[in-house]
Amino acid sequence: MGSNELIKPSVMVCAPITTTQQSVSTEQIVNGMHQAKAEGADMVEIRLQCVTNFNPLHDLKVILQNKPLPVLIVDWQKWEGDENMRLEALQLAVELGADFVEVELKAASCLQTLVEHKRNYNSHGKMIVSCNVDGITPPQEELLQLVAQMQATGADIIKLVTHAADITEIIRIFYLFSCCRVPLIAYSVGERGLISQILSPKFGGFIVYGSLAGNTIPGLPSLDSLQKAYELEHVNADTKVFGLISKPVSHSKGPILHNPSFRHVNYNGIYVPMFVDNLEEFFSTYTSPDISGFSVGFPYKEKVLRFCDEVHPLAQSIEAVNTIIRRPKDGKLVGYNTDCEAAITAIEDALIEHGYNDGGASLSSPLAGRLFVLVGAGGAAKALAFGAKSRGARLVIFDIDFDRAKSLACAVLGEVQPYEELVNFQPEKGAILANATPVGMHPNTDRIPVAEATLGDYLLVFDVVYTPRRTRLLKDADAAGAITVSGVEMFLRQAIGQFNLFTGLKAPEEFMREIVLSKF
Repeated sequence: MGSNELIKPSVMVCAPITTTQQSVSTEQIVNGMHQAKAEGADMVEIRLQCVTNFNPLHDLKVILQNKPLPVLIVDWQKWEGDENMRLEALQLAVELGADFVEVELKAASCLQTLVEHKRNYNSHGKMIVSCNVDGITPPQEELLQLVAQMQATGADIIKLVTHAADITEIIRIFYLFSCCRVPLIAYSVGERGLISQILSPKFGGFIVYGSLAGNTIPGLPSLDSLQKAYELEHVNADTKVFGLISKPVSHSKGPILHNPSFRHVNYNGIYVPMFVDNLEEFFSTYTSPDISGFSVGFPYKEKVLRFCDEVHPLAQSIEAVNTIIRRPKDGKLVGYNTDCEAAITAIEDALIEHGYNDGGASLSSPLAGRLFVLVGAGGAAKALAFGAKSRGARLVIFDIDFDRAKSLACAVLGEVQPYEELVNFQPEKGAILANATPVGMHPNTDRIPVAEATLGDYLLVFDVVYTPRRTRLLKDADAAGAITVSGVEMFLRQAIGQFNLFTGLKAPEEFMREIVLSKF
């Protein structure tokens, strides 16, 4: 213990069986350990303060004699009893074969006693000293001082946990891995801290926490996603990082599509959700060439243009970017739009499939001359508007922000109407309806943006929302006899375009389609 030579263990996934918000019985803990093993965890964490009516001798025996996986026993965070009883419980955990025992930095005085006890019982358990920093993540210097203080205790492993108020704080966590002389566990909790778990193996982390099914913990990826989407055993220092910039971001299906696709073509990349509050601070912080590109989601597709060094002409004309590449030769950020062709070709192909292709003799689009009713005027709506205009459609646009809708209508030579008139709007026969707003998105799935009675007048209804896959709008339109196109189809096609830009390789289109059909 206390060697200056850095050990680099392989990545282990740890599932917390107990959290500070719940009290559980030893029977529930044993069941949870077996569930964790079935879901792909390599080890489990058990907080003693959460064990119902904790009886050290009985409960530790039950837990440690029935463990199907290595166990990390975490000391009480707040201890108001006899310190000798506390130490005896931890010594008992060592005797009974706990694989890891974690004590807080402020209680590290007991460490040498535990180490001696470990030696007497010929235990191979590792000692962890931890520090949980409340409030905003401290400056880099303070974090380094904390790390040095924990290293000085002589622990086998040190652990630092912060609470991320902003994703930009996490860069400080990643830096710590390069400065530590012993194995380090370091991460930020909360939704904005998610990437501190997923990306830690790239920077030298060796324990990643994942939540059990049915026991979601903010900021922790699920064990299922770690096993099926991220597969962190493939992540190393050379792994290229791609992030989805959005707020919120937890709904995204991008990781379950892009990550398996990267591996399918043997590309060393990882795609992660990034909860971003402030674009300017984000782009001024994440400047590393390791971050090779971004997807851009709601509500940033328009705002992100000013942070791009260059913008592709199509994206410039649409004034919306959904893909950014960091050009390797000079590090410049180049913005693209793959939404436009993805949405319009999805609509066109559905019309052609149903025989609306102008008899097959014309090269013009089946959208040519049709009324295209667009709900929304944001980034996704702009892509649809410019795509529809390029195919010869006539546009009428509705948005809660009338001025924004008017501006878009002017750009595509369309008509604008007040949003409150949408429920009374009577389309001409053969019109196309496209919803490009979050209306109907999970969890508010029971809303539609137009009057249900008008749906039968539309030839085709398209919904940019893809969570859920079949929105209420699409279900009602289908019942009214309209052709329906899910946002899933647009999502797949824009993702294929992104994959090509991200990797410089040809996307495995059939493989990606199979994932979408099976997972969405």
